[in-house]
Amino acid sequence: MPRVYATPQQLAAWTGKPAPPDAARLLARASEDLDDALIRAVYLTDDAGMPTDPAIAAALSDAVCAQVEYQLATGDDGTGAAGRWDNVSIGPVSLSGRKDGPTTPGDVDLAPRALRALKRAGLLPGVIW
Repeated sequence: MPRVYATPQQLAAWTGKPAPPDAARLLARASEDLDDALIRAVYLTDDAGMPTDPAIAAALSDAVCAQVEYQLATGDDGTGAAGRWDNVSIGPVSLSGRKDGPTTPGDVDLAPRALRALKRAGLLPGVIW
């Protein structure tokens, strides 16, 4: 079962708005994004893979909420498809102005606030010595 680092209630507190109806799905996808970005990070976990240090758990919760907030603001539905093209047409197909892809660890398009939360917690860059 995938790890989800924040609840809809935490998301609502983070954004100051009610959580969207699909908050559980968005939080799960954002948690997967963090897992990909933190592939080399080292921190203590319990048997379910959740962080045991309250500061790390709080940083992951903040980062997941920031990721969902960012995706909602950019019109992304959690699939990563939004924001990749400046213009898109369906018939006959026309795509233009491809934007750069992710530039964060794990090739994940992380929200700037999520990235900062992970850096402040010492989780990025994830270097194993």
